[in-house]
Amino acid sequence: MSISVVFGILLIAIGAFSSGSFAVPFSKIKSWNWETYWMIFSFGGYIIFPWIACCIFAPGMFSVFAKTGSGVLLSVFLLGAVYGVGNLSFGLALRYLGLSLGYALSLGLMLAIGTLIPPLLDGRLQLMLQSSGGTLLIAGVVVAVVGIIFSAWAGILKDKTLSAEKKQENIGEFNLVKGILSALLVGFAGSAMALGFEEGMPIATIAEESGIDPLFSMMPVYVVFLVGTLITTLIWCVFLGVKNKSLQNYVRPKNKRILTLNYAFGLLAGFLWFSQFIFFSMGKSKMGPFTFTSWGILMALTIAFATVWGLIRKEWKGASVKVYVLMACSLLILIAASFMIGISGSE
Repeated sequence: MSISVVFGILLIAIGAFSSGSFAVPFSKIKSWNWETYWMIFSFGGYIIFPWIACCIFAPGMFSVFAKTGSGVLLSVFLLGAVYGVGNLSFGLALRYLGLSLGYALSLGLMLAIGTLIPPLLDGRLQLMLQSSGGTLLIAGVVVAVVGIIFSAWAGILKDKTLSAEKKQENIGEFNLVKGILSALLVGFAGSAMALGFEEGMPIATIAEESGIDPLFSMMPVYVVFLVGTLITTLIWCVFLGVKNKSLQNYVRPKNKRILTLNYAFGLLAGFLWFSQFIFFSMGKSKMGPFTFTSWGILMALTIAFATVWGLIRKEWKGASVKVYVLMACSLLILIAASFMIGISGSE
């Protein structure tokens, strides 16, 4: 394995830490409905910070868009809108399952589906399967699925052993059935992100040809993709706001200090969430021709970091030793899987 690939994995790991941490500020938000703080998070993560990053790291993005075929731009935008459905479901999975189990089930499915679908569609998977790297890639996805199963098993055991009062104490709106259904939708709709990023590679190529540093050539892709994501999110959150009569949350605080802090924590979540893509973009550029392997690394390590946060936040308080052992095993398995997938691109 080359030094470049190792460096790429480390950069993606930093992004995974940021991704696994983004939901932590939500616990500090008070008196707001879910749709309210998810909308503020979305404006920060999908619009404000991507555009700021593009202006800093990839100036001249509009000239890049002008040189890109409209078909590519539309494809990336629409995949972003599909991903919006998955990310809304992800918010619900975290709400009903907590950080540890919500990340493990949702992103675990995104890992497996999102790693394999893009190269399957464009023929790179068939090419890779002719080498030892292809075998290692498939093995890495299988190992990741094993890690997901361990996480799910731990969650089911927790659900069986803890009383309803204890579950609510650890996770305010814990609901295993709703959480699993949300996670399943995340796995399928959310994997559109991996496909969208791969479909956007022509934009990144034009960005590099225009003089943008290869480390940041994905920034214009993110802008197009996340505008589509915002559209889906806006429609759903406004609908819920009208239904739940929560639109007043944005402007009518019971306490001005709480309102200010709510906006700050919502935007902080958006900043942490988008920061993952700055490091992901840098790491992806180091992964050679098989850039799709970067996705599996990001997902697996994000799950690992989120699980650690779940333990720190005592989401598993009161669970048996067996449950903790299962969670620890799932962490080790997922970390191993991420390196197997990453190494596969250099074989």
